Amino acid sequence: MTITRWIPLQDFSVLQNRLNSIFQDFSRAGAEPGQEALTTGSFVPPVDIYEDEQKLVLKLEVPGIRQEDLDIRVENNTLTIRGERKFSKEEKEENFHRIERRYGSFVRSFTLPDTVDTEKIQAGYDAGVLAIELARRVEAKPKQIRVTVNGAKQTEGKTAA
Repeated sequence: MTITRWIPLQDFSVLQNRLNSIFQDFSRAGAEPGQEALTTGSFVPPVDIYEDEQKLVLKLEVPGIRQEDLDIRVENNTLTIRGERKFSKEEKEENFHRIERRYGSFVRSFTLPDTVDTEKIQAGYDAGVLAIELARRVEAKPKQIRVTVNGAKQTEGKTAA
């Protein structure tokens, strides 16, 4: 029989996260009950972060945002991405029944590790995805070290003593 340690307050953490999510949704609601004010306010674009031996890559989903509405800065090892998706009011004759896309401004900040070379940052925008590549410093890149055996000769893959 396996003994499992029960942590009584762990369930409260999950409950607290769910309640925070509910209250955030209410804070976005409009003045009238049941109305959602989704055309204004801020949103948080989702981000994927991955790395390999050469670089660290961030990919943000920002469809509908023009290149000139994006601002990317690095200060004190903090990468800050700002942007704004503007609501176009060109549809003067349209009667919207529901607006579910988020509009407004956003700010995302990421603390960069010391291994990132802040002078070699590149950003690209394609099909609504903002990709930011952060090159690693040369000294931070992994290098392979060859192991040699002292006092032994190697001949055609076999060791002779």
